Amino acid sequence: MSMRQDGGNSRLDDAARAGWLYYVAGNTQDQIAAKLGISRQTAQRLVSLAVSEGLIRVRVDHPIAGCLELASRLKTRFALDLVEVVPSDPDSTSTTIGIAEAAAAEIERWLRKPEPIVLAIGTGRTLKAAIEQLPPMECPQHKIVSLTGNISPDGSAAFYNVIFTMADRIKARSFPMPLPVIASSSREKEMLLSQPMIQPTLELAAQADVTFVGIGDLGPKAPLYLDGFISESELKALQKAGGIGEIVGWVFDREGRLIEGITNDRVSSAPLPSREKSLVIALAMGERKLPGILAAVNRRLVNGLITDERTAEALLDA
Repeated sequence: MSMRQDGGNSRLDDAARAGWLYYVAGNTQDQIAAKLGISRQTAQRLVSLAVSEGLIRVRVDHPIAGCLELASRLKTRFALDLVEVVPSDPDSTSTTIGIAEAAAAEIERWLRKPEPIVLAIGTGRTLKAAIEQLPPMECPQHKIVSLTGNISPDGSAAFYNVIFTMADRIKARSFPMPLPVIASSSREKEMLLSQPMIQPTLELAAQADVTFVGIGDLGPKAPLYLDGFISESELKALQKAGGIGEIVGWVFDREGRLIEGITNDRVSSAPLPSREKSLVIALAMGERKLPGILAAVNRRLVNGLITDERTAEALLDA
């Protein structure tokens, strides 16, 4: 096939021909150039023109295409900086499958960066499942800091605090928060946070380039309650006050506003890093977490989200 040189052959005709050869016939740009008698650069420009003028419609015939479309819509709808949607397993009731693997890949991508970064990490089942997917890595240039305390109410190590699990796999400087997740009183909290050894960790958390957190629900099986950090009466008080979700212990309502008092004045977690200067990514899926996820993205408590198809569709329908 050679390109006609008569003046009647418009540039759009040439672009359509080049686009067909590239997207339908599977030719390389070098092959297109040879077949049309033009330079490779001209072939490249014509293929680009075919796309920009809408002459080419590309359809990806694969289940992941639906996930990509949902991610794009979520990103636009909620002004998010990063969204990844994974396929849903209709037969699974897991709240970690799929998103834990996707989160692990995103965490690994950040840790592979040669330039030093500060990576902040929350806590919870999904994050723990994600960290367990990471390969051993040597990252001496990076700093990893925990946003939450790592001591349970009985004095034992908090099971779903992932900073130590991460330290076992990733050779980077790790900064745990040697505090209870929720202090016994607001006075105790202020005293603990004022300690000289805690202040540098709080300052480092505020400088995080990227942060990964989970979103917990405030239903009857709320992680904060099941794991013993709050009592049943405190859970009911938070629910009565409008609490529907929590991030690193901070409980918020449907508008994404922190609940005043009750347990929030005793949470010893670091504040979430700035969403204007850094990326704060939530890993969450499932019907129980939907109200909390919706509030978090609407209020921009987070500016990144890794979730599954069903949750993504529900967020867009909300």
